[in-house]
Parts: sequence; C-alpha cells; structure tokens
Amino acid sequence: MKQIRIQNILTLAIVAVFAFHSCEENENETKISSYNSTKSHNAGQNCMSCHTSGGSGEGWFTVAGTIYDSTKAVTYPNATVGLYTGPQGTGSLIMEIEVDGHGNFYTAESINFGNGLYSLVEGSLVTKHMNSKLSTGQCNSCHGASTDRIWVK
Repeated sequence: MKQIRIQNILTLAIVAVFAFHSCEENENETKISSYNSTKSHNAGQNCMSCHTSGGSGEGWFTVAGTIYDSTKAVTYPNATVGLYTGPQGTGSLIMEIEVDGHGNFYTAESINFGNGLYSLVEGSLVTKHMNSKLSTGQCNSCHGASTDRIWVK
C-alpha cells in the first residue's frame, strides 16, 4: 500500500512538472538589455530567429542587434541605441535601448514602427545614424549579413 502511494505521488509530481513547463513555453518574457549585463549571447546572429513567438528564445524581441567597434571585428559594449521619428536624431524619441556588456541590444517592449523609424547609435566618441527608415527591428538580419555591421567609437 505504501509503495502504491509513493508511486502515485511520484506520478503526480512528474505530471505537474511537465504541465507547468508546457504552460510557460511560448509566453513572452520582458527582456531588455542593460549596460554591463552579460546575459546575452550569439553576437552578430539574427536574434529574432529564436526570440520570437513560437521560437526557442526567451522573450519575443521587437528590436535586437549587435554593435561593434570601428574594426567591425570586436563588439562594442555599453553604447546606446535610439529610435526616432525623424532622421539624424530629430523628431520624437520613441525608445532608447542600452547596449549590454557583450555589445548586444534587445527589447521585448512593444514598438509601433508606424511609417518607419530612424535609428542612431551613440558610442563614447561617435554617434552613427541610419539614414533610411526602419520597418522592423531585426538589425542583424541585414547588418553583418548583406550590409556592414553596426559600429561606433
């Protein structure tokens, strides 16, 4: 009798673990990069190939990418990414995203790209502007793949 009770408890525990685990999958987690943090990974990869609804990454990123130094070979930590309604940092600031200690930036916060946003990256010596409008935040899907990496000094 005691053995059956132990088996029932173990079975219930196993079922509970799998039930709670499956409930957590495919939920959006609030993930936002911050200065000096080293929680990110896969610098230079398209973050949103995993960090999207149905993907294997934690959090569904709306903007994500990697910043490099002027050699374009070494990541640049602790820069700042800004999203504006106008070119060259004009118009309204929609969002500011801190670049982490690995050179990656990301957010799962909702962003309305509307008719397009303009981005800039501030390093300690240089601010770089992207002069074309963004309609998506998948920065590494182009930068480092079909166009230059994003870099600052």
